[in-house]
Amino acid sequence: MEAIKETNFSFPGQTGFYKGKVRDVYYFGDKLAIVATDRISAFDVVLPRAIPYKGQVLNQIASLNLQATASLVPNWVLSTPDPNVTVGYRCEPFKVEMVIRGYLAGHAWREYKAGKRLLCGVTLPEGLRENDKLPEPIITPTTKADEGHDEDISREEILAQGLVLEQDYLKLEHYTRTLFQKGTELAEQRGLILVDTKYEFGRHDGKIYLIDEIHTPDSSRYFYTEGYAERQANGEPQRQLSKEFVRQWLIENGFQGKDGQNVPEMTDAIVAGISARYIELYEVFTGQEFKKNSYENVLTRIEEHIRDNNFNIKN
Repeated sequence: MEAIKETNFSFPGQTGFYKGKVRDVYYFGDKLAIVATDRISAFDVVLPRAIPYKGQVLNQIASLNLQATASLVPNWVLSTPDPNVTVGYRCEPFKVEMVIRGYLAGHAWREYKAGKRLLCGVTLPEGLRENDKLPEPIITPTTKADEGHDEDISREEILAQGLVLEQDYLKLEHYTRTLFQKGTELAEQRGLILVDTKYEFGRHDGKIYLIDEIHTPDSSRYFYTEGYAERQANGEPQRQLSKEFVRQWLIENGFQGKDGQNVPEMTDAIVAGISARYIELYEVFTGQEFKKNSYENVLTRIEEHIRDNNFNIKN
């Protein structure tokens, strides 16, 4: 099964390169080109096999959402010259990720189930069940680790440690709630519930921008609206579109990214199943049929589309 596992380009005027967990970033002065590869990560570990079409799905969903929210919150994007590439401003990232949750699911549920009622400085009420809607959306930030695991952190700790200035952090919170509200509305139009998501922000020329992808299955969790109330009333698992199914598969096979644990074998069937789920989310979310771009000469295509950009480099 073909997939984009990595890129190794060298461009005229290139000023740097960074290989993230799932994206390859090429720097051109104050601009950059991000290649959404087909690598997949879970529990902050890059899994051994890439997932066909995952990068295209993420890049195209993110592009739609960034366009839909650009009038509400300024973002880093200048163009999307290729299904797997986004070009935009190079921003200095804030050292926190803004996680916002409308429902008790995933990591928050695991913490709650373990008996914790204080999550990132936010007190959760007693008597909640997995996947219950929260009284109101809560912001549960994490540190942004260069290596290893991101860690939960509260607003008070962020300010006390000087990770973000207070006036900036208040703007990040405002932007986070604004984006989550818009994302919720967009999801509702497609018969989905935006359960939780994360946003990253950075600064360019003194201005705060939304950076990275938004509202994709890598950064967000969705439930199907239809049948949600019935399943919740009956204590049944929710139908969801997110990367949580990958995490659950890993957990069931004894892997949570901890020392000494080995990633279970990713068979062709597992890889094909994950790919199908990503394509399903694209089609449900957009209401459009997913058009698979050919993997024939895919690296040449991506390289040419980046090279064709006039980056007008400003060091």
